[in-house]
Amino acid sequence: MLKNNIKNILAVRNDRFGEFLLNIPAFRSLKAGYPGARLTLVVNPAVYELAKCIEGVDEIIVWENRKHRLGEILKFIREIKSKKPGFCIIFNPSKEFNIISFLSGIPVRIGYDRKWGFLLTHKIKDRKYLGQKHEVEYNLELAKLSGVDVKGIGLSLKINDNIINGLIRDYGLADDSDLIALHPYTSDTIKQWPMDNFRALAKKISLEIKQKVIIVGGKEEASKYAGSFSGLNGVVDMTGKTTLVQLAALLKRCRLLISGDSGPVHLASAVGTPVVAIFRNDIPGKSPKRWGPWGRNNIVIEKSDLLNITVEEVMGKVRCVITVCS
Repeated sequence: MLKNNIKNILAVRNDRFGEFLLNIPAFRSLKAGYPGARLTLVVNPAVYELAKCIEGVDEIIVWENRKHRLGEILKFIREIKSKKPGFCIIFNPSKEFNIISFLSGIPVRIGYDRKWGFLLTHKIKDRKYLGQKHEVEYNLELAKLSGVDVKGIGLSLKINDNIINGLIRDYGLADDSDLIALHPYTSDTIKQWPMDNFRALAKKISLEIKQKVIIVGGKEEASKYAGSFSGLNGVVDMTGKTTLVQLAALLKRCRLLISGDSGPVHLASAVGTPVVAIFRNDIPGKSPKRWGPWGRNNIVIEKSDLLNITVEEVMGKVRCVITVCS
């Protein structure tokens, strides 16, 4: 331990929700290692509601991942000072936050040795781009600098799946126990399995396994890919219709999620839903070794060229998971 009298801890991860979720084991290890301390998270606004679902978190501060005006920074420094953190850990490297943590007078500042890393008191080299470990393991490695034991702590969210009762009733799904979620979108086109393949897969699942397929995604995808899954019997497109917490609750009710490399993979893992994930494996920093689903009962289909992954190959893995789950 750094000190026995740590009363407040500040943990920073204010980027996209998939990356944020993979810090949960690190957050939980901090709380377990300093059970009497107050744990405050600094997060991006989009993940605020999700952050409230992490057990052991005492407070959440929103700090958007963008360049801020001087007045905003000074105001934020005053807020941080009022928390009197004994130490902070900056999980996503940021010159701005390295400066903020220094000017806030936090005595112990932990992070990666980049983006003005000289302002930190405890640091390690950022080698995540090499993809030699899973992102969860990299985050735990950083948390370990605070002196906590990082073994045996998993990825989890406390989600009440009853919050979507009204939503699924509106879509006529309330009486369906067999639901399979399909997330066909990615934020990076280099990781995109063809949309036509996802459509063919949804059709196969509906016809051959006789289970409802729910298409999930964000509001941006809803407008960009409108109508991509129309006309398919047994397929319900709920893209853009849920918040992240509602999506977590929906995935919790599903038997399986099928997805490319994207945030919902980690959301499903956090609520205990098996995942069949489609990855390319020729770019170390984007490989499934670093970004694949964390936990058990998941399957990763990986190739250097996503065009070489066939619909039938994915369908075979879906059948495998469904058989195990039955």
